[in-house]
Amino acid sequence: MAEQDYDVLVIGSGPAGESAALNAAKHQLRTLVVEDQPLVGGACTHRGTIPSKALRHTVKQVMRFNSNPLYRKVGDTRSLSYPEILANASAVIQKQVIMRSKFYSRNYINLIHGKASFKNRNTLVVEQGERGNLSVTARDIVIATGSHPYHPDDVDFSHPRIYDSDTILEMSYTPRKLLIYGAGVIGCEYASIFSGLGIKVELVNSMPNLLQFLDDEISDALSYHLRDSGVMVRHREEYDHVTADEKGVTLHLQSGKKLHGDCLLWCNGRTGNTSELALDGIGIETDYRGQLSVNNMYQTSVENIYAVGDVIGWPSLASAAYDQGRSAAAISRGKSTCRYVDDFATGIYTIPEISSVGLTERELTDEKMPFEVGRAFFKDTARGQISGEDVGMLKILFHPKSLELLGVHCFGAEATEIIHIGQAIMKQTGSGNTVRYFVTTTFNYPTMAEAYRIAALNGLNRLSGQ
Repeated sequence: MAEQDYDVLVIGSGPAGESAALNAAKHQLRTLVVEDQPLVGGACTHRGTIPSKALRHTVKQVMRFNSNPLYRKVGDTRSLSYPEILANASAVIQKQVIMRSKFYSRNYINLIHGKASFKNRNTLVVEQGERGNLSVTARDIVIATGSHPYHPDDVDFSHPRIYDSDTILEMSYTPRKLLIYGAGVIGCEYASIFSGLGIKVELVNSMPNLLQFLDDEISDALSYHLRDSGVMVRHREEYDHVTADEKGVTLHLQSGKKLHGDCLLWCNGRTGNTSELALDGIGIETDYRGQLSVNNMYQTSVENIYAVGDVIGWPSLASAAYDQGRSAAAISRGKSTCRYVDDFATGIYTIPEISSVGLTERELTDEKMPFEVGRAFFKDTARGQISGEDVGMLKILFHPKSLELLGVHCFGAEATEIIHIGQAIMKQTGSGNTVRYFVTTTFNYPTMAEAYRIAALNGLNRLSGQ
């Protein structure tokens, strides 16, 4: 086996691995990326964020066409099959692969394809099929192998009617009724996507409410709009077992209920891609979900081995993974500190979408911190009325005395874009973080961003009326 030496060796080319490699290479470190799939981009590009959000966008376009009376002059409502919509959405994947492949060549980052495993703390063995094995060494190694859907042993995922969040992107027919087990972010996103296609959906949630980390008002709004779109949401339910045949799937719940559907989408957690890395041989342990623990510099229990992205679990966001990869590369090149990514906006691509940053009403109440609320409903904004995107609201939470912005929560069209205005203000120090910014700044009109001015005035007026 030939020997090659690098400063930084990255396992995985998803958002975390890509950003770690780019940051290292741009600081003149000899960098190698090992990717076990034929194309770069990781699950984010091929099975997760990109295809699912592209699918959502296409479904939203169809929904808008079918609900706008103006389009009736063009033709009747359209009923497109799931495979047709999926094929249209998948076109963006090729664009992503081409773009990301150029990142490596442009920055002189070596890229090899194969399955990596540890020989020792500085050496990987890369299995390249017929080409044999390659041994590569590096001063530092970054594990950015991502994750895959969790599969309980008693569910037969080889059955053609049982899917996970990866394989659902390969489904070749349009079901009449879809069962979704797991009402986390992925489950809620797919529930809104399939219901948008007119497919009956039953969403099974093991918790009392949907996405309990959200502000209660936003969680309630999501529940209402899912039900309004035809989704049957069942809370506090656990599965007992699953049966399936050529006609459909039955989900047997511990409560005794039996739910029948054409197929089942399992969205109940993810597992870190670590089982084939031979971590035991170098003294690194994983948790029961195959995930790795790291310190605030993204180092594992072995100092020169880092882990970033979904393989470390929370928050399991592509946006956070990019920053985690950069931070790990910064420590590798000699910086004494780096940014530990624990402040970020949450983006949930349901229809309508949700985004949140900062504290919720429940958290502030539990901390006994006084706060006031300002709201702006999109139906009351000119831009919302013009665009027809009038469902949703912007909610800001602020301190009644200092007027410090404490939390921003948004439900509705472009929520994941709108949130960053509030996030930017919250990042200001001292008197820079105050709700008065929104009433002393002139926003373009008409815009969705104007909702900040409306919400700020709503909250300040409530203060003056006390």
